[in-house]
This record gives sequence, structure tokens and C-alpha cells, in this order.
Amino acid sequence: MPFVPGLWMRRSIIYKRPLPSPHHKGEGVVSIINDMADCERRIKKKFDSGCTSYHLLKDGDRILIALSGGKDSLMLARLMVQRARIYKPRITVEAAHVIMDNIPYETDRTYLQNFCDELGIRLHILHSRFDESTDPRKTRCFLCAWNRRKALFEFAVANGFNKIALGHHNDDIIVTYLMNITFEGSAHTMQPSLKLEHYPLEIIRPLCLVHEDDIARVAEELGFQKQKTLCPYEEVTNRKTMADVFRHLQTINPEARYSLWRVVTLQLSEE
Repeated sequence: MPFVPGLWMRRSIIYKRPLPSPHHKGEGVVSIINDMADCERRIKKKFDSGCTSYHLLKDGDRILIALSGGKDSLMLARLMVQRARIYKPRITVEAAHVIMDNIPYETDRTYLQNFCDELGIRLHILHSRFDESTDPRKTRCFLCAWNRRKALFEFAVANGFNKIALGHHNDDIIVTYLMNITFEGSAHTMQPSLKLEHYPLEIIRPLCLVHEDDIARVAEELGFQKQKTLCPYEEVTNRKTMADVFRHLQTINPEARYSLWRVVTLQLSEE
């Protein structure tokens, strides 16, 4: 198989692995390129399909990408920049990374800055914090997520953005559905697009049809860096437990994802 143009990003801090020679005849390299090409095609196809099916992009959109530093948001930024180079619809994209000053986790801001520089987009660093004593009924995860979103919303409005792109993928949406029916008795889940009531903004999730396994595969081969220090609370959440349940369902029935997605799609059409 010939070398696939555009499949590998040029050697940089974004791609830390040695690049295979396009003329290398080894079967191992050919297999890697084949696998990567398949993953890239699936991701791109599902990204484009999600944007089209749910009308996520319109001419003149100014979109702020929420860049957490995880593989999903890095992949989202990469895809959105590629999409912004297409003439129609004409969109502009920038990224924002929110630092929660009272949560002991750490991302490599130099890496994120270099990543965005490579993509040719501006990165904004925002700071926020919360006081959990103000509402002891809310978990740290809830308060952190809400204040992180609030910082993004306020920055977006103040700087003329009309949409915020989040990196939730197909697995996230299904897991949220499973969480809600299990713990809340509700069939609601994340929506591919959502207009906010209290801000002149729309939340979009362009990865809504993309599978996490494909993102993980490409992220590994492209050498995406992980957070330097993980959040100490993320291993004890119901979301992680339900993600394990979702994986188990797929071992019972390999088609479980598609069955669940049909139900989610019906629910989304009613909202």
C-alpha cells in the first residue's frame, strides 16, 4: 500500500514517535498504515456525518473549542481545524483551556500551546475555582464541571463566539443515557447541539457519532500526550462504573452499541 498523504502529522511535539519511511517495505509498517488509514477514514466520515446530520456548522460561525488536553478534545481540535479550511460553510475556530485552581491535577500547557501552534489556532488559558461549601449537596465533579463550563460560556460571550465545541463522542452519549436511566429514571442524554437558555450560545458535539476506540487508536499513533497529573476524583465516579457496564454489554452483544444508539436517536428526535 502506498504512503497515505496527510495521514501522519509532520515530526513535532504533537507526533513524538519516529515516522515510518513512505518507501519502507516491511509488513509491520504497512499494517500500521492500513490500520491508521482505516481509523482516520472512520473518524473523518463520522465527524462529517455528525456535523451534517445535526446541522452543527453554519456559515459565519465563530467556534470556541473546549480543549481539556485529553485525547478527545485534541482530536476534536484537529478535525475542526481541517474543517475550517473548507470554503463552505465558512467557520473560524479557536481553543480555550480552563484551569481549575483548587483541583490538584495538571496539564502540560506548553504541549497544548505547541499543539495549537502546529494547528494554526489561538489558545486561550482561562482560570476558575469553586467553593464546595456553598452547596454540600453537589459533588466536586459537578461543581468543577459547572464552573469550568461557566468560565467557557462567559469568555465565549465576551469575545464574540456563538458556539462552543465539546469533545464528547458516541460512547459518552450512550454512557450518559445508561447513567440517567439507571440513577435518575430519565431517558435524557447529551444532545449533539443545544442552545443555551441564559447565554447567546450553542453547544455542539461534532464527535457525537465517533467511536472512542478509533480516537484512542489514532491518538496513540499520533503520540498525543496525557495529562501530567490526573484528577484525583475521576476514578470514583458513576460515569466510570457505567462505562465499564457499557463495555460489558458489548462483550455480551457486539451490536449493543447500535441497539442503544437507536434508542438514543429516538429520544433525541423527541427533545
